[in-house]
Amino acid sequence: MDRIAVLVVDDEESVRTFLSELLGSAGYQVRCAASGAQALEMLSGGSFDAVLLDVVMPELSGLDVLRRYRSSGGGAPVIVLSALAGADDAVRAMKMGASDYLSKPFGNDELQDVLSRALGPRVPERAGGGGGRGLAANSDSGVDARALISNSPSMRRARALVERIADTDVPVLLLGESGTGKEVIAREIHARSQRRGRPFIKVNCAALPGELLESELFGHERGAFTGATAEKPGKFELADQGTIFLDEIGEMAIRLQAKLLQVLQDEEFFRVGGKKSVRVDSRVVVATNRDLEKEIALGNFREDLYYRLNVVAIRLPPLRERKEDVLPLTDHFLKKYGRNFIHAASELPSEVLHAFADYDWPGNVRELENMVRRLCVLKDPTLVLDELHAASRSPASAPSLPTAYGGDEGTPLPRAEEPARTPASPGVQVLEMPARGGASGGGAPEPVVNAVVPAPRYANPFDAPQPPPPPPPAGEMSLKDIGKRAAMLAEREAILVMLQRTAWNKRRAATKLRISYKALLYKIKECGIVDPRASAEF
Repeated sequence: MDRIAVLVVDDEESVRTFLSELLGSAGYQVRCAASGAQALEMLSGGSFDAVLLDVVMPELSGLDVLRRYRSSGGGAPVIVLSALAGADDAVRAMKMGASDYLSKPFGNDELQDVLSRALGPRVPERAGGGGGRGLAANSDSGVDARALISNSPSMRRARALVERIADTDVPVLLLGESGTGKEVIAREIHARSQRRGRPFIKVNCAALPGELLESELFGHERGAFTGATAEKPGKFELADQGTIFLDEIGEMAIRLQAKLLQVLQDEEFFRVGGKKSVRVDSRVVVATNRDLEKEIALGNFREDLYYRLNVVAIRLPPLRERKEDVLPLTDHFLKKYGRNFIHAASELPSEVLHAFADYDWPGNVRELENMVRRLCVLKDPTLVLDELHAASRSPASAPSLPTAYGGDEGTPLPRAEEPARTPASPGVQVLEMPARGGASGGGAPEPVVNAVVPAPRYANPFDAPQPPPPPPPAGEMSLKDIGKRAAMLAEREAILVMLQRTAWNKRRAATKLRISYKALLYKIKECGIVDPRASAEF
């Protein structure tokens, strides 16, 4: 059989190189185009079995390429590559005739899934013989099971619970901050279960808008909407007899939560536009970094779905609560990434290890892994040490939001302790924390002091002064409460700065802060931020 021909269209050379090497090693014949115009020229002059098409490109966008290709009679499956901020583009692309989409960044297993759906049985055999599909041999889920290395009692309890429930079919709710290893645990549950020889399918519920997520989970029938030129099975069908992992379940729309509840109760559902029910047998594992009980109180999450999912709950502690795991994990990641870089360090200097042990790791295991990878590439510990020391001095390193994120001009967000750099943020709260180690003599931590920085009124209503944040609770504050308030004040400042940069366009601000729109609305309310347009006099 002739090799499957795939055209990769992306203006980023690194993406083209990666996909070309990956697909080529899996048995595909790959050609690349660096622009939309080049892609159209190659499509008109050659025959391709599938197209991987980036949406955001200069001059001629991926949507323009797709529209012209379809209008000229091109019928090859087109898989759209879109970043999280381009979810609306993905919706439009599907309506214009795209066969499927991938949200950047994506894993090799996700790429395999969409190519399998687009090409069916024509997907190349795995190199070297044997059963399976081509990319499966090179699959990199982004999860290394050995990252479960742990000396902490809390993680040992989590592992013991995984072993006890893996062979059951009960739903599992994984709780924990971003980067604590929820997907690692989900894959461990699948690997230890009787379903381990069947598919493990991951869906990120926060990466897609509701209309796309419904089609992604449950599939659609031909003609269900404009551009639905063929029936498409959903992820639940692909996970039949296997495990489906729903990440960021707290971001799922209420309407879809009702449909998910039906699947859990009846093990059947209807595709989008379908009239015939589809029966599935899929083990459901879900994960969230949200407080679902609080979301229930706010009306954002169904109580009946919560109790249906919360049969077994496993909480993964943040890395700052299990510091004894930092050095074993560091050693593991150093061995893992050291093999990929010539002359990479086989061990780290003692000052780096001490800095790692003292740091609170707001990004948890994922941040530690990326830091070790950076060390292997840069081979200069001083750069990493400077970064760790700077982050440790700033309360903006709290886990819920990034401490710095470039705006339109790539300038970093100001930190909460630097009000002088943010004249457009009147009423900024300055958080004064005691020195590392708490109060002298080992007593209780010093109280948090909030000082309001006065600022003049602005003629521009977008820069109108904000009311002070919600006051701290009366009475003594525990160390945990102090930490929560520090995080809230840091988040409040970051959100205010980004809202002013985007002229109070909340959807754009949410995208730049890398959180969902609904999460931003909740944090605006929680932090006591008031939209100045609601009371401005024009």
